[in-house]
Amino acid sequence: MNALIASQVLLWIAVLALSVICIALARQIGVLHQRIAPVGALALRQPVKQGELTEPMTLETLGGGSVVVGGARGGRAQLVLFLSPDCAVCQSLLPAVRAAQNAERRWLDVVLASDGEPEAHARFVQEKSLTRFPYVLSEALGRRYGVGKLPYAVLIDEGGKLAASGLVNTREHLESLFVAKEHGVGTVQQFLAQRGQSTVSAGD
Repeated sequence: MNALIASQVLLWIAVLALSVICIALARQIGVLHQRIAPVGALALRQPVKQGELTEPMTLETLGGGSVVVGGARGGRAQLVLFLSPDCAVCQSLLPAVRAAQNAERRWLDVVLASDGEPEAHARFVQEKSLTRFPYVLSEALGRRYGVGKLPYAVLIDEGGKLAASGLVNTREHLESLFVAKEHGVGTVQQFLAQRGQSTVSAGD
């Protein structure tokens, strides 16, 4: 009987100890969450700067129509994703692009852009079921926005200004462009830097 009571007491002590450890770990996770900056899309050097008005370009699509990239577009923003059929990361990002178009369809249009042989891109469009997106081939468009690596995305706001841009290797990178637009900065890193400076100033 005494042994049973002793084992129960030890069990409760162990449970309490584990509870204390879990609380301590949860607190540390919270501290790390505040200290570790989220990784956003990495912007490259480009001719058009964040906040500058983009010039409209009328481009022919693979489907035979045309689409205007850039410029004010009647109160709708525009996401231009530069990709390639040979880019594995680009292909892995396509579900996130579809999800973004569905979630933000009230205010956002998506355009896919690349360059090269039309036949290869036409096969890519069919294989990946991308016919719902305007798909343009334009080396000039890539040069205009300083695209040097893929996948690269450019977000143009409702007024035709460059809201955000950067390399988008993951869904989180893509979503960070929307966050940057919401806060009026070119990248999430810029927003965090500004917030850090504000915190330092407040501390002084």
